[in-house]
Amino acid sequence: MLYRNMQQCLIQVLDQAERVHITGKGRNVTDLYVSIRRPEHPDTQTAFENCVADVNIPVGEVFTSPVLKGTSGVLHVTGVYLNELYYKDLKITFADGMITDYMCANFADDAENRRYIHENVLMQHDTLPMGEFAIGTNTTAYRMARDFKIADKLPILIAEKTGPHFAVGDTCYSHAEETKVYNPDGKEIIAKDNERSVLRKEDVSKAYFNCHTDITIPYDELDAITAHLKDGSTTDIIRDGKFVVPGTEELNVPLEQ
Repeated sequence: MLYRNMQQCLIQVLDQAERVHITGKGRNVTDLYVSIRRPEHPDTQTAFENCVADVNIPVGEVFTSPVLKGTSGVLHVTGVYLNELYYKDLKITFADGMITDYMCANFADDAENRRYIHENVLMQHDTLPMGEFAIGTNTTAYRMARDFKIADKLPILIAEKTGPHFAVGDTCYSHAEETKVYNPDGKEIIAKDNERSVLRKEDVSKAYFNCHTDITIPYDELDAITAHLKDGSTTDIIRDGKFVVPGTEELNVPLEQ
């Protein structure tokens, strides 16, 4: 109930957004815009799933399938474990939702760095779409990982909740887009497709990549997540690594201890 209500406060802002701007701080140079599908009937529809314990353990995220058009910029993490492999200074560049460039600093040779990412993140595809944009809310797990230096040991279902995360590959609703899904408040989640997955209706071989890798920016590398609304105004979701939406104050307690 506690997480459900706080996450619903986030969704109420995010459902008004046409796009969301994510920026890093310190050594993190993330500068990324993610396009959001706006519900046509906001009284009964939502773009974000309120992820609570009936669909995922532990609780702690809201997520959507981004609109690819307009989803552009650089995603950067100074250090991250993906599928038990470590990446130093992982940078992925998106243009209209598709990966156009990538690099890391694991090896002295740039070609070897690119090959490492191509094989283990892109899964040997020439490109992948951004299949998911999520805001993790498990600040307790984040603090635990930092205090006990066990970030590399956290299973992905916990690690992805320790900050905003972005999946490259298929959406979370892959092969189940026609199944109706509802949030605890009764609103139907309508952002299950993107411009690639919808191609299944014409040629299924063009729709899916059969992979989904979550890349998380930890709270301490995060400057802001800002919702850009249809009327031209902006509303911060996170500022200087802290949640600022009214009703989410308790999420900051582990970050301030």
